[in-house]
Amino acid sequence: MLGGSVGAAYATAVTVGHAQPALAAETAPSAVAAAGPGAAPDPGTRTFFVSPAGDDSALGTQSRPWKTIEHARDAIREWGLTDPQRMHGDITVNVRAGDYEVAQTITFDERDSGASGHQVIYRSYDGPGQARLLGARQITGWQPYQNGIYRAQVPANEPFYTLFENDQRAVTARYPNIGDGPTVGPYLQSADSSDDALTNSTTWLAFNAGDWNENWNLGEYTTWPAQVVVWSGGHWSWFTDTVPILNVSWTKNFVTLNYPARYSLFSQVGSRYFIQNSLDFLDQPGEYFLDPIGGWLYYMPRNGSLDNSTMWAPTVTTLIEIAGSSPDQRAQDITFDGFALEYSDFMQWYRYGWNATGDSGLVHKYPDYDRQIEMTRNRHGMITLTNTRGITLNALNISNTGFHAIYSLFANDHVAISNSLFAHIGADAIKIEGGYPGEGNISHDHTVTNNYINYVGELVPGDASGVEILDTGNTTVSHCEILHSPRYAVALKSITTVANADQYCNNITLEYLKVAHAGLDSGDMGAIDAYGVSNDPPYTVNKLMNQITVTDVNADPSMPDVPPSGIHMDSGGEGFNFTNIVITDTEYTTPFHGDTHNNTFSNCSWLTGFDDSLMQYDQIGVTADFPYATEAAALGD
Repeated sequence: MLGGSVGAAYATAVTVGHAQPALAAETAPSAVAAAGPGAAPDPGTRTFFVSPAGDDSALGTQSRPWKTIEHARDAIREWGLTDPQRMHGDITVNVRAGDYEVAQTITFDERDSGASGHQVIYRSYDGPGQARLLGARQITGWQPYQNGIYRAQVPANEPFYTLFENDQRAVTARYPNIGDGPTVGPYLQSADSSDDALTNSTTWLAFNAGDWNENWNLGEYTTWPAQVVVWSGGHWSWFTDTVPILNVSWTKNFVTLNYPARYSLFSQVGSRYFIQNSLDFLDQPGEYFLDPIGGWLYYMPRNGSLDNSTMWAPTVTTLIEIAGSSPDQRAQDITFDGFALEYSDFMQWYRYGWNATGDSGLVHKYPDYDRQIEMTRNRHGMITLTNTRGITLNALNISNTGFHAIYSLFANDHVAISNSLFAHIGADAIKIEGGYPGEGNISHDHTVTNNYINYVGELVPGDASGVEILDTGNTTVSHCEILHSPRYAVALKSITTVANADQYCNNITLEYLKVAHAGLDSGDMGAIDAYGVSNDPPYTVNKLMNQITVTDVNADPSMPDVPPSGIHMDSGGEGFNFTNIVITDTEYTTPFHGDTHNNTFSNCSWLTGFDDSLMQYDQIGVTADFPYATEAAALGD
């Protein structure tokens, strides 16, 4: 497991604005036992226990704990403990150390809300990271197959889209094989074609003679074909698509994709891509191939055998979902504290957003925002929030996600994400996505502070970000370290057609951030990037970047786009105050790229008169009491 624990001394009150009630060794056992396990506890009871060794027919006390978080949730509902007339203090569910395999998403709604100014708190009782929620099942029964490959039987017709050996993600068998660098390259490159329809197509990818092998089994015309993972757009390197193939023309050297990529597959130059998901590609340690139809999983162990390995296949895309019924009926005042969450699933095909204005099929004031928002089928994270208020996510250790780690979608406000470790994330570590522009300011007043984010975009390199904020305002991101991203560390986005009256990306503060190793595989961007967040004059300065260091923003040599910069203010990147910022080692000719007339600057390292003594280096990044062990930050340490 990534990160370390600070020990059982952590079993103290969680700071969420209220004092935590003292823990009772036993909770009115005689009263509960007399009435049966479904009876309400003593009126003063507000503390319960869950343990891997527990029993959901037990009392939920420290000595006789329940077994599942779901049962604790249901008991609190059944007993009406969150009724505003009865809730006179926080309710705490203490989850003991151990592994809790999650076969179905654990859901919470408005019935599970705190009330009267009090919280419902679920916490890892024995210390941060000690109670582990695992969104996967173990795969056993491995036998040698051939050429160093092992295989195991798995349930047929239950596909999954990523795999893990112990705490390390396996690679879907691919060609060419993944390299040792910080990106998912090396790549092939799509070919030019004398056929204009092929050149400008989003579904036809022309390949160079010799790049593809007619003897490969690519699963054409099946439900489980090989896939192309491509930086569509040719000379653009903005988004990656994972798209199953339909069939291959071996006489004309092109492949037809089952769904359109985001952009043309050849534009000025070939798009970078690789092929995956065929048993014929399985030739490198750490690779796997799943045959869900036949019910076989094939894997080549990293160390030659599986004697000291546990293989984990994901069971869910979301471990915890907190969702009210509507923006008017929100789940609120719920805290998750100290949990480790590991393993979640990806999907068979992925593309960011709809391809054209209005493609969502819904009527919107700004229909072009369809291209800037996740498609409905892709709206999930390991933790997903929708229609919430006052949710606290504290001291979490989130790793090995299939897609986003925390996804705050649409109507959420006053969400606090703090003191947490994120590592090896499939897409974004934290994505806060408001609604469509001009249709209501429904996402605001969030706090993201004291988080360590390392390795994002492992399955979706394009548009990957440590923290991404869309159509959201009154939000602060502070004291975070964000390392190793193929694209952004922090991205602020709307679209360039939004009028000032409909703009929600106001009053955003980024401060005390330490950023390194971003822009590793993409271009025309910055480690910190903004697009469409202030489009029309007057350009009110209402966004702040302060006390930030950025270093090593250099793309893979195969990347054909404009080199990445430290800070990039794209179209609509106006209305910022930049102060006390140091940027070093960027591939672009200048550390800052963008408009200088509608933003204000003071004490920035690329400007004359920079005073290094004004930098508060000792306060930048996570604080000394961060609850997990981290890697060296690599910014002068």
